[in-house]
Amino acid sequence: MRIPLLSIYRCVGTLNSRHIVPRVSQIALVPRHYSTSPSKPSTVTLNGKSYPCDDHTNVPPHIAQCLSRKLHLIPNHPISITRSLIESQFPSPVYKSYNTLLPVVTVGQNFDSLGFPLDHPGRSRTDTYYVNKDTVLRTHTSAHQADTFRLRESDGFTISADVYRRDAIDRSHYPVFHQMEGARMWSRDSVPNGDIAAAIWKEIEQMPRHDLKVEDTAGAWDAERNPVQSEHTDAEAEAVAAHLKRSLENVVVEVFGQARKAAIAAGEAKESEVEEPLKVRWIEAYFPFTSPSYELEVFWQGDWLELLGCGVVKQELLKNADCNDQIGWAFGVGLERVSMLLFNIPDIRLFWSQDARFLSQFTPSTITRFQPFSKFPPCHKDVAFWLPSSTTSAAGGNTMGVFHENDMMEVVRDVAGDDAEDVRCIDEFVHPKTGKKSLCFRVNYRSLERTLTNDETNQMHEKVRQALVERYGVELR
Repeated sequence: MRIPLLSIYRCVGTLNSRHIVPRVSQIALVPRHYSTSPSKPSTVTLNGKSYPCDDHTNVPPHIAQCLSRKLHLIPNHPISITRSLIESQFPSPVYKSYNTLLPVVTVGQNFDSLGFPLDHPGRSRTDTYYVNKDTVLRTHTSAHQADTFRLRESDGFTISADVYRRDAIDRSHYPVFHQMEGARMWSRDSVPNGDIAAAIWKEIEQMPRHDLKVEDTAGAWDAERNPVQSEHTDAEAEAVAAHLKRSLENVVVEVFGQARKAAIAAGEAKESEVEEPLKVRWIEAYFPFTSPSYELEVFWQGDWLELLGCGVVKQELLKNADCNDQIGWAFGVGLERVSMLLFNIPDIRLFWSQDARFLSQFTPSTITRFQPFSKFPPCHKDVAFWLPSSTTSAAGGNTMGVFHENDMMEVVRDVAGDDAEDVRCIDEFVHPKTGKKSLCFRVNYRSLERTLTNDETNQMHEKVRQALVERYGVELR
């Protein structure tokens, strides 16, 4: 985004690179807010349904409130416009679209069904919002993958949804974002003579042709780095990859073709550029749940931009979904990343704005360039504190009782919400005699919709300071 379907592509197409420098190491520390507070509620209500809480529960109110927003379903919202444009290239009846799947899923759906090992960092409470030990807010749309394959309601499908991950605070990260994945399957039992390769090439001949300039450095596969699976023939893998690439190249033609026209209309590009074919390139990649695997890049406004990840679905996943007779491809893309590029939106918080000056700029099924309506001044505040001494190890993915940079992010979000633009660690220090560790974070407060007064900012920042003391027992400096 930030598959096997989307979980395959956890860091592709979503802005997931960390921007906190230096990175705060994990410090063993009991988070009082979630683990030891005697006033902790016994249930949490999400989308009108109550769930029991336990020591894993870490869904804060500001996240619970996001579940009802469903930005990908608001017709004039950039996220929804991007989704519908991509979705238009995967029409029924071959493809079925799933856009209303519920965000509360089991640990089995989110991790176990996809083969995540027990010590995978994605399972930790520092990365994932746990409703309770058995239930999470989905971290990727692939939480629904096995169930969707198993339904066999169509030969292909797309899934679009809001997903949730504890993350940094800056202009390209938000704890809720949106993913879209797609898949296309063929059954050896239903194609003529069981010849999947022949059936796929026949389909490719009927697909729309385009005038993209395509550079393919990946080829069909590499026997060592990007191999064909043992369950597939070379001919099958080559045909599936060709169908996948043509399908996604057609997505680029539709979506980026419209975006380029919008940039020209806004005076951000030369009219002569519309006469030049768009450029894309395929790059060999590795994902744990596809092989061969590829990344697609688009040449956009002078740079090669990583768009999405994709590949031939690992047969093991299909077997686990009772679909071992099938073979096919899957892709995953982060909708925020694409929307920010297409609409020229500079701050991810804007997607969550309910200001009419933002929402009124967009029209369903049309890409238009965002026009900034204000730029309010920032206000920086620092907070420094000593962490309590502890000898508990945070290694091995065990995040219970561990202080993590994302805990700082949640404290700030709980207090300031979207009035926090950026949070960075600006200093780390370990006392040479006591061994105690000190951290200093700089919080940049800036509203998207109005000027914050100094008094307002001071009040928010003092609440952040006190929350750190109450939840984590830090000693303020």
